[in-house]
Amino acid sequence: MAQSHKLNLASQGTSLKALFSGYLMVVAVGYLMAIVQIQLTHGLADGKYGLSVDDIVISYYGNRNNSLLENKLSGSMKPMASDEDRAAIVTWVHQGATEAAYEGTGIKQIFEANCIPCHNADSGMPIPDYTEFKNIKERAVVDTGASFQSLARVSHIHLFGIAFIFMFVGLIFSLASGVPKALKVTAIVTPYVFLIVDISSWWLTKLNPNFAWMVIIAGGAMAMSFAFMWCVSMYEMWIMPKRHSDDRDALLDE
Repeated sequence: MAQSHKLNLASQGTSLKALFSGYLMVVAVGYLMAIVQIQLTHGLADGKYGLSVDDIVISYYGNRNNSLLENKLSGSMKPMASDEDRAAIVTWVHQGATEAAYEGTGIKQIFEANCIPCHNADSGMPIPDYTEFKNIKERAVVDTGASFQSLARVSHIHLFGIAFIFMFVGLIFSLASGVPKALKVTAIVTPYVFLIVDISSWWLTKLNPNFAWMVIIAGGAMAMSFAFMWCVSMYEMWIMPKRHSDDRDALLDE
């Protein structure tokens, strides 16, 4: 008489464990790259390494004492131009950022040498095209942070993409048999709840900088739930079977 198959991670075959593990490892690397990307973009908004509340405020609400160009030149774009070139652009902005001065005082040449190699229509990156003066002019006004159009675009991408990632991570984790039901449900639900909180806090911070803390809290909660589900899943697939067998059914609420 054939034995019923045990529905838990430890009892799965090597092929299925390899499939699950391959996915988890690739997603983990992707998550780390996302953290690096955040540090190199939002994390440099205030000109200092490391993500802070000030970085979040500048990114979404803006630094309304300066123009967007000035904030970028003192933040994430600071390494892209010399002190002399940055000072020349800031002076040009303070003097009105006219097209005549752009053409006649060497500012255009500074942009061509330092900015336009990336900021052009052929770059394929979601950044403004600085071969068009009007795009530069728009960023020489008071910095009000991310536009509502960009928030809408990034919001729907994150909602769809991250939800799919956590669906599969959560599906694999749901086969872990060594986690109490309450803790398992909490770990699976947490990233979805805080994904909504995270996206909502972008919009709220755009309106009021006091909501910037919510962005960091929500992002931290998602990262912790991901790390917990990842570690438990990998442990139960590869380490726990070497210590003892497991005849529990992970999908039964015991």
